[in-house]
Amino acid sequence: MHARQTYISALPAQMISLVERFSSAKLKSMTLPVSLGALRTFVEVGRHGSIKRAAQELNVTPGAVSQQVKALEARFGVRLLERGNREVKLSAHGLRLFGKVAPGFEQIDAAVQLFEDRRPSPRSLVVSTTPSFAACWLTPRLGRFAAQHPEVELRIETSVQLADMTTGGVDVAIRHGSGDYPGLDAALLFAPRLIAVGSPSLLIDGPLTDPADCLRYPLLQDRDRADWPAWFEAHGVGPARNATKGPSYADDALLIQGVIAGQGLAVVRDVYAARDLEAGSIMLAIDAPIRAKAGYFAVVQPARMTVPKIAAFL
Repeated sequence: MHARQTYISALPAQMISLVERFSSAKLKSMTLPVSLGALRTFVEVGRHGSIKRAAQELNVTPGAVSQQVKALEARFGVRLLERGNREVKLSAHGLRLFGKVAPGFEQIDAAVQLFEDRRPSPRSLVVSTTPSFAACWLTPRLGRFAAQHPEVELRIETSVQLADMTTGGVDVAIRHGSGDYPGLDAALLFAPRLIAVGSPSLLIDGPLTDPADCLRYPLLQDRDRADWPAWFEAHGVGPARNATKGPSYADDALLIQGVIAGQGLAVVRDVYAARDLEAGSIMLAIDAPIRAKAGYFAVVQPARMTVPKIAAFL
């Protein structure tokens, strides 16, 4: 009884009830556990209507398939298949079992496939970065890489959280920071500049001439409300109460959308604003950029900078 309960508990929940009904009548006289492998074999036979094709699907011999089904029939004490000369059909009991068990294996297959799809293939390159960097800077440049390296399958994953480089799921992480990533190799890509921008509809008289004049406009803030104070300080503008006031955005791409909508001025990284500046949807509020303290780094696992697909991407 204990052995039977252990094996039954391993089955998907929706299979248990029917298995119990098939087996309860003979519970006292039989000690064979219900085999998940035998149930899978039976499902493949029912799916293909053929022992031979089921054997091909499972990469076993037809004899092994027949033995698995016969073991189930012995276990439940009912006939599951109607066997003919060249084909097999499910019996009434077989149809009942198939209808209940097959969906469970479909769910198992779907769950396994979900993780298989996430596992990088040898020629895939998984790049993790922030949504803003991906949208504003990286994505427009990927076409050239794809044309030069059609053998590499790129997958771009975006998150504001730091990527876990220890599991092997990410090949390259592009992050904005100091470059100090213990246990990892980091290569500086470039250091951006912080620029003050606004919409032409807000700056109807043209660019400003004094950094302090920005305080006369609504200010849009980055997530940490740190960029405006840093920009004002770099230009010798003393602390101001409204330097950290205004709505904040966790994503620079969204911050720029707020600027385009005329909601206020914002300090953003030039790499994010370049396309919209060129298109004329935003403009420099004042031509007074400052160098950001942090840069953009490509971060990889130790000694992987020279891996061909990573080196080509960088």
